[in-house]
Amino acid sequence: MLGLRSLRRLRRWPRWGAPRPGRPPSQDRGHGFSNSSFLQPLAPRACPSPSRSRSPVSPFPEAGATPSPTMNLEIQCEDLSSARWMELLPSMPQYGIIRLDDCGLTNAMCANICSVLQASSSLTELSLANNELGDAGARLVLKGLQSPTCKIQKLNLQNCNITCAGCELIPALLRTKSTLICLQLSDNHLGDEGMKLLCEGLMDPRCSLQRLELEYCELTMSSCEALSTVLQTKGSLQELTLNNNELGEAGVALLCQGLMDPNCELQVLKLEGCGVTSANCKDLSMVLQTKESLQELCLGENKIGDAGLDQLCQGILSPACNLKTLWLWECDITAKGCRALAQVLKSKPCLTKLSLICNQLGDEGAEPLCQALLDPGCQLEELWLRTCGFTVASCSSFCTVLEKNRTLKELQLSTNTLADAGVKQMSKGLLHPDCPVQSLWLGDCELSDECCGTLASILLTNHTLKELDLSNNGRIGDQGIRQLMASLKEPSCTLEQLVLFDIYWTEEVDNELKTLQEAKPSLRITS
Repeated sequence: MLGLRSLRRLRRWPRWGAPRPGRPPSQDRGHGFSNSSFLQPLAPRACPSPSRSRSPVSPFPEAGATPSPTMNLEIQCEDLSSARWMELLPSMPQYGIIRLDDCGLTNAMCANICSVLQASSSLTELSLANNELGDAGARLVLKGLQSPTCKIQKLNLQNCNITCAGCELIPALLRTKSTLICLQLSDNHLGDEGMKLLCEGLMDPRCSLQRLELEYCELTMSSCEALSTVLQTKGSLQELTLNNNELGEAGVALLCQGLMDPNCELQVLKLEGCGVTSANCKDLSMVLQTKESLQELCLGENKIGDAGLDQLCQGILSPACNLKTLWLWECDITAKGCRALAQVLKSKPCLTKLSLICNQLGDEGAEPLCQALLDPGCQLEELWLRTCGFTVASCSSFCTVLEKNRTLKELQLSTNTLADAGVKQMSKGLLHPDCPVQSLWLGDCELSDECCGTLASILLTNHTLKELDLSNNGRIGDQGIRQLMASLKEPSCTLEQLVLFDIYWTEEVDNELKTLQEAKPSLRITS
């Protein structure tokens, strides 16, 4: 049975947004958490064997040796025993980075961490995500961070069961630690009262915070007035994540007032699942027209519809708009909205990432999008079109894109009924020597063994394609897998990752796949 921590982590990942197997979560489309991207949300996963350090140097020095401040201590998903904890404590003050995520930390351990923080002058990053610290444990950690010698830059307390009461020391921390630039507080019960305390610290001139993540923090419209004031006064703030808080139309309108202020230099705004409406899109359009700093806008799971999208596109088309990433999954967009998006793709070469996952665009919507991808003004690199209602009828248009577009590196077409005939149509484009696509997702597309011969030929010829996802195609079996393996064995095949979740084969084929992986370490087969 899943524990509370695992359940809370899993709730944040709809089936279309889960991290991709085999790729660091930091490279997921704005949804992952990783060591290289500190404020990305933590991805659901099976707990791996504990990783002591991701640095080349072991975090456990030999007797008498002093750990270097560049060394990391990283342990995940391991309930630390008292003996194990006492083994770790003596060297902790020497580490530059400490990550103890999902380790079952107790209040006594938090008291020890407080002492470590007070003694440390090396620590720049602390992550205690997915530990039930509670308010008492959080206060101990925050108390230690206020030590004059502490130079903390990144703090992650995601999913630590913190309430408003645990936020009482945060204003003091933000006032006293000008070194702190990243703060992750998602999945805590902060509420509007906790948000007010947080904003009190953010408003202090000594606060230099650049990234703030507050996903699933039970915020409402009542928090937005204070946040709007922060946006108007805090020029250092570059990234703000408010996903999955019930801000509503009135709350988003208040935020837009802050975003419009000349002092606001926000670069990334994430409002997924916040109750953004079509009416809000007029205000957001004005923000896009005036805010040159804004580079990423995430509005997934908001019912803005085609009317709201049209307003957004008007703002994006403004010469002042420099948007690079636009995330619009499950926004009730139809084929009609694709015409406005097509104009944006043709006119804004700065836009390089677009997600339209779970919008019923249909084959009618695929046509204007594909036409836009052929325009010289389009410089899109990543296009996510999972669960968009495409059929084999769209595949000739996608084939032309694969043949003629020279910038598209990633194409996500999973959960569309393309079928074997559709893949065969697209194969001409994939076999083109100048096809730029490096990652292709065809999961749950009703494929069978019949198309595997075509895919096998592509693997031998296309040396740009590095990742192929065929997951959830239940009609692919031993015959199809063996056809793929025949190509994968060849030295000329340069595929690096083949994803085969929920595809079933015999034990004999399973052994053949294991033998292939051993013989070709550059290839990873995930199933």
